[in-house]
Amino acid sequence: DQTTARAAGQILAWYEAMGVDAAVQDEPVDWLQRGAKAPGADFAPTTRQSPAAPSTPPAAGRAPSPAPSPGPRAPRRLTGTPAPAAGDDARATAEKAKSLADLGTALSQYEGCGLKATAKNLCFYRGAEQARLMIVGEAPGRDEDLQGLPFVGRAGQLLDRMLAAIGLDRTSVYIINTLPWRPPGNRTPTPAEHAVCMPFVERHVELVNPEMLVLLGGVSAKQMLRTDTGIMRLRGKWASVRAGDKEFPALPTLHPAYLLRQPAQKRLAWRDLLSLKAKLEG
Repeated sequence: DQTTARAAGQILAWYEAMGVDAAVQDEPVDWLQRGAKAPGADFAPTTRQSPAAPSTPPAAGRAPSPAPSPGPRAPRRLTGTPAPAAGDDARATAEKAKSLADLGTALSQYEGCGLKATAKNLCFYRGAEQARLMIVGEAPGRDEDLQGLPFVGRAGQLLDRMLAAIGLDRTSVYIINTLPWRPPGNRTPTPAEHAVCMPFVERHVELVNPEMLVLLGGVSAKQMLRTDTGIMRLRGKWASVRAGDKEFPALPTLHPAYLLRQPAQKRLAWRDLLSLKAKLEG
């Protein structure tokens, strides 16, 4: 009936939003079953059985001999020069970029972040290169991944309206994310993924050289300000972001995606926007 069809459509839409876009087999596999009865058992990992214990008991009066100890393992010798840490390699790559075009090329060729393998497109930036204001979000979503541009989905549309409320638009701001590639299924990025991408973000800020920053959401604020404080305590309070040899005034505020889920919190975001407007006009 129509109710069942609507529910099925909602489930499929949720799967698509989470990044599921292909079926591995025609029939679902119940991996909780064991043995040959489970569909697709040929693909299940096999369990190696331990050798059976000897059936004959040891002779009376004599304890069984313990298994010989393998002894300490000799340390393996490493040859050659150790590979640099991923963050160091990313920083060296980012620092070589002398322009935004160089930075975009460096990101498109960089293979040190696993997110690149699962993302469809690189989301580099959107907006005006000579903007006074730089907006730093968290990570691309599904719509951003498909178009290769940050903030083009529902959250981006709300961001447009927020900017318009204080007389700004996308032609007067420069928008990036702390991650240029979408995490699979919009999952939470790992600390290692952020550590690899942050040198590129900092170099991005250096090259654009805006007058001030707006940090959208807790992930962006924590990464840019190098803090563990939550966004509710950070929002609305001007702070400072260091990129290269320069300090940039930065205003943390609530992410538009959060405001879509919690519309009542828009009053807090409006206060932050008024603070931003006063800073720009002053």
